[in-house]
Amino acid sequence: MSLIWQTFEDKKELDQALANRVAQALAEAIDQRGWAVLVVSGGRTPQGFFQALRQQDLDWSRVTVTLADERWVPADHADSNERLVREHLLQDRAAAAGFVSLYAPGLSAKEGQTEIEARLTRLPDPLDVVILGMGDDGHTASLFPQAPELADALQTTAHCIAMTPVTAPHMRMSLSLKTLAKAHNLIVHITGDGKCSLLQAQMTAALPRQDWLPIRTVLDSALNSPVVFWSK
Repeated sequence: MSLIWQTFEDKKELDQALANRVAQALAEAIDQRGWAVLVVSGGRTPQGFFQALRQQDLDWSRVTVTLADERWVPADHADSNERLVREHLLQDRAAAAGFVSLYAPGLSAKEGQTEIEARLTRLPDPLDVVILGMGDDGHTASLFPQAPELADALQTTAHCIAMTPVTAPHMRMSLSLKTLAKAHNLIVHITGDGKCSLLQAQMTAALPRQDWLPIRTVLDSALNSPVVFWSK
């Protein structure tokens, strides 16, 4: 699968352009179906994008937001992606949006997988817009290269799977390859020369499929051409 690259001079320009692109895709989904689903990722990179997106003139009451993955911690925990989204995205105009959590209090990630699967099953399939990040190890969502559940995550027909990262803290709940790859709009949001080089090298390397990093597997499996939004 070939990637479409959108390159920007600085992060602020990228954040605004990405917000415009996402808002347009969500508006189109609302026009077609009456509501739209946006899947976002955590970390520091999307915070400026969130702040730009929440100002978009959109019928946010018809938008449901969820996550590509979540650390299995309470929603008020410092490491929670849900907390990040509530503080930086679900504000201003976007405060009217709905939110589907990938965390179930009182359960382990594996115990909570059935509950999270039920929540995700209520959403449209395919999802409208999925925004992915990428780690320095080539992971995306919580599909980590060395996680013991990775093979299952790449094969399951379920929407989500509990993951045990070897190189990062906390159990995770991650959307599966099937769910990510079917998205109408699949966007990778990265910054910095290092991640740009890693992604370009990984997508063009002559490697057997079993040696691909998760980001390549997801993008190569995409049903619609993925777009990369990148700046230094």
